Amino acid sequence: MAQTTNDIKNGSILNLDGQLWQVIKFQHVKPGKGPAFVRTTIKNVLSGKIVDKTFNAGMKMEFETVDNRTLQYSYDDGDNYVFMDMTTYDQVMIPKTLVGDQSKYLLEGTDCLVSFHDGQPLSVELPASVVLTVTHTEPGLQGNRSNAGTKPATVETGAEIQVPLFIGEGEKVKINTEDGSYLGREN
Repeated sequence: MAQTTNDIKNGSILNLDGQLWQVIKFQHVKPGKGPAFVRTTIKNVLSGKIVDKTFNAGMKMEFETVDNRTLQYSYDDGDNYVFMDMTTYDQVMIPKTLVGDQSKYLLEGTDCLVSFHDGQPLSVELPASVVLTVTHTEPGLQGNRSNAGTKPATVETGAEIQVPLFIGEGEKVKINTEDGSYLGREN
């Protein structure tokens, strides 16, 4: 279905030269002189490459439909992660490369948003934060410092994060899945 650059929104999937690109940011620009245009930052869905691209306003484009489904992570199968569709109970194999570095925050039973195009998985999005148990950390020693200190801690998935000195082994902590930062203690 052919649409124009006026229909671009954040998250839109464009088919450019047979490759799928997701719009991260866009801006319609109407300069005082010359024709209007659309400035975009787009990400290649398969390779993850991010580029800036400018289109003339009103230019015809090919948009693709993407099916977003919530799937629950089940287990690691070696080359793939196995997710379960909780409505149909189908198991879906997702290549480890699609999950990437976020896998260190992936715990069994975690619900993730998976995008599909023509039955092929395109991307896996973890929740914004996860709660994990600290499995190993050194005891925090208060010294003569002017600011609050942090120490390394290993969580149940094997990821190493920085936590405040008062966090001990066995405690549950909330972690930002974007950058791995400590968000707080969980009860």
